[in-house]
Amino acid sequence: MLDTILGFKQKMGAVYINDRRYPVTWVKVEPCVVTQIKYEEKDGYMAVQLGTGSKRIKNVSKPLQGHLKKSPKTQDSKEKMLPRFLREVRVKEDSQLKVGDEVKVTDVLRAGDVVTITGISKGKGFAGVVKRWGFAGGPKTHGQSDRERAPGSIGNRTSPGRVFKGKRMAGRMGSDRVTVKNLNIIDVDEKNGLIAITGAVPGAVKSLVFIKKTGEGGVRAEAEVKEVDSTDAQVVVDKQVIEEKKEEKEVENKENKNIENEENKKEGKEEPKNSKTEKLKGDSAEETK
Repeated sequence: MLDTILGFKQKMGAVYINDRRYPVTWVKVEPCVVTQIKYEEKDGYMAVQLGTGSKRIKNVSKPLQGHLKKSPKTQDSKEKMLPRFLREVRVKEDSQLKVGDEVKVTDVLRAGDVVTITGISKGKGFAGVVKRWGFAGGPKTHGQSDRERAPGSIGNRTSPGRVFKGKRMAGRMGSDRVTVKNLNIIDVDEKNGLIAITGAVPGAVKSLVFIKKTGEGGVRAEAEVKEVDSTDAQVVVDKQVIEEKKEEKEVENKENKNIENEENKKEGKEEPKNSKTEKLKGDSAEETK
């Protein structure tokens, strides 16, 4: 089965679990459509191509329309739409999916899962070395008035006589493929297609992100375990209360029986002739005679 699904980053918010606040990022996960399946015998590797989003058919190229003709067309307003984004997801074994099937968020993810998210970071434009790489800049004294955010020397004259590849310099910042690991899914809203993920997710609002499940037992699972433990403790307390009430009832019953016995004894003293004890005493006296 698939362990990855596509989504769109939304705004951030907060979720409270067991009186603790967790900052979360909401991700919109619409049902993904299977548009193509690749096999190792034919394509050299196994993968499932998923489509998400919506796009007008008139804005889709003819070759892509032919590629997507087998996938179901979603009815949006008055015009039929096709998937806007197509992305491949590698699989290790046959996923038992067919072209045209829909993959929902609950088919892949649930609350308590640990995920890895990949997206395109926000573009910052042309940035200097202080902002882009965290350089300290030049000294603010010794007669220097315009070297506070300068990069400094980038190499020597004769040796090496060139600028090394990978030298950190000013340039375009952002718009990079970023992967963030070990994020927890706090909540899954199947009705609205939203999931709450702890922490920050790379990318701008409404940008496409990959959500890959890597494990289980996250924050939500721990919260459920704590709730179960608290209920067990409550059951134990309830049992103790019930046992104490039983003991109190037994004591009351014993006291009532003792009172009844005392009353019976008093009645027996007033009428000794009719009591069994007097008869036994009389029989024993005759035997002694």
